[in-house]
Amino acid sequence: MTGEDSPTARALRVLELLQSAPGITADRLAQRLGVTDRAARRYVGILREAGIPVESVRGPYGGYRVGRGVRLPPLTFPASEALGLVMAVLDGDSGAVDPDDPVGRALSRILRVLPAPVARTAEAVWRVSAGRRESNAVRPDPDTTAAVVAACADHRRVRLAYRTGRDSVMDVDPWAVVLRRGKWYLLCWSHSRDARRVLRLDRIVSVEPLPETYEPPADLDPVGALEEHLGQGWRYAAEVVVDAPPERVVRWIPRSLGRCVPADGDRTRLVGSTDEPEWYAAQLVGLRTSYRIVGSAELRAAAADLGRRYLTASSFDI
Repeated sequence: MTGEDSPTARALRVLELLQSAPGITADRLAQRLGVTDRAARRYVGILREAGIPVESVRGPYGGYRVGRGVRLPPLTFPASEALGLVMAVLDGDSGAVDPDDPVGRALSRILRVLPAPVARTAEAVWRVSAGRRESNAVRPDPDTTAAVVAACADHRRVRLAYRTGRDSVMDVDPWAVVLRRGKWYLLCWSHSRDARRVLRLDRIVSVEPLPETYEPPADLDPVGALEEHLGQGWRYAAEVVVDAPPERVVRWIPRSLGRCVPADGDRTRLVGSTDEPEWYAAQLVGLRTSYRIVGSAELRAAAADLGRRYLTASSFDI
C-alpha cells in the first residue's frame, strides 16, 4: 500500500472534503474517495480518534461537518515534499506561473508560510518555470531537483552523474532550471565539454556540490537559450527562406525551429533541424508571409503532404 492509499492519507482527504463541503454525506464521501460507504465512515472514525470533532446530522439534509472553533495545526513540509508540490502544480496548470491567476496566487500563499530554507528552493523553481503539462510530461526526482536548484541559486559548481546510453560524470556550472513542454531541463556550462549544455533533470543520477563558484552570463535568457538548443542536432536538416526580416520572423514562430539569419533582400534564412518533419512543417504555417523550403527533402515532402491535406479539407461543400 502506498502512502497516498494509506488509511491516514485517506482520512486527511476526508478532512479536506469536510472543510470544503460541510454537510457532505457518507455516500458522497465514498464517491469522492472511490471507496465503499463503510470505508468512508471508517476514515471519519480515524479523524475522531485523532481528536478532531467531526459532527454528524441524521436525516435527508444531514451529513458530516467539522465542529466549530476547531484550530488545525499548521502544515509542515520537508524540502522534497514542498518542491514536489510545486512541480506537480506547475505540471498540471499553466496558470501556476502567473501571480494574477487563482492557482498562482494560491501557490504563492503556500510558499509564503513555508519555513525559509524549504521555501527558498521551491520558490526558485516556481519563478524560473514556464509551460503546461503535456501528454509526455516527465517529472524528475524532487530531491535531485532541489539540489540542482539550490546550486543554481548559490552559483555553485556541481559534479553530476548523468544517464544517457551509459552514466557519465561531468562538472558543470548550473545556470537555470526550466520547465518546457512537460520536461524539466538544466541549462548549464559543462567544464568537461567546455561548452553550453542542456540536460534533462530526470536523467541526472546524483548531484555533488563543489567548492568552486561562478557568475552566470549577464544577458542569460534561460527559456530563449533552451528553445534555441532544442532546434539543433536533430536527424533532418531544415533550411527555410522567409520573405520577411528576422525581427518579424522571430515573432511568428518558436525559437525551437532554429536560428533566424539575415539574408539578401530583407529576407531571413531559418536554419534548424528536426526528428519530426511533419511537426516542423506544421509549425511553419505560423509564418505570416511566403516562404520556400530549401532543405531537407524529408521536410519538403512533409510540407507537400500537409498542403495536400489542407487543400482536401478546404474543398468540401458545407
